[in-house]
Amino acid sequence: MSRTVTTSDRPTCAPSRAARELGLKRGEFDLAVNLGFIRTVPDEGGGGPRVALAEIDHLRSGDGFPDALRERVATVGTTAGAELMDVAPTRFTSLARYGLLIPVTFYLNRYRAVVWLYLAEELRQFAAEGSHTRLLTARRTPTEIREGLKAGMDRRPRNWRGRHVGFLTRQAGDDPWARAGAVACLLDPADVADVVRDPQERTRLARCHPRLPA
Repeated sequence: MSRTVTTSDRPTCAPSRAARELGLKRGEFDLAVNLGFIRTVPDEGGGGPRVALAEIDHLRSGDGFPDALRERVATVGTTAGAELMDVAPTRFTSLARYGLLIPVTFYLNRYRAVVWLYLAEELRQFAAEGSHTRLLTARRTPTEIREGLKAGMDRRPRNWRGRHVGFLTRQAGDDPWARAGAVACLLDPADVADVVRDPQERTRLARCHPRLPA
């Protein structure tokens, strides 16, 4: 059972217990933290982030709990996303590869292929935006998108990395080393070595690397 401890005079609990208290799966909880919907506090003992019990009470007292919180972190893949936006899956994939729909997370299926997931709420907002009507309803995909895809364009990995760096730097707070580590963790070590010439600084930077998805 998860312990309740005191961090900076605030009773806190581990993320696993916080997820249960909030009625979230662990993946949903982690995404809610990344998006800033759930605030965490550092564990002074070095055991990773924790959640203040007051934060859990605050979220549980919100309107529409727990469904409202779950809806904010609901994710969909290509097929469900296309249905949500009332477009064909091929059109959805074209928009995503071109970079207009930004994945929020991913997983590897049994064939070791990447499956991108998108926030359902963001897709609804995209579909409701009047300026996007042509992208969604035109008989043919717009020329600029067709040409980009024909050339092999796929901005989904780049856009996910950019979004994930944003998550990591937000969690790093004002610590400059932690913020630098958040950026460096997604770079090739050789590229980091080109920028950070001092071996001791590289070692310190490596210690600040946050945990990444497998």
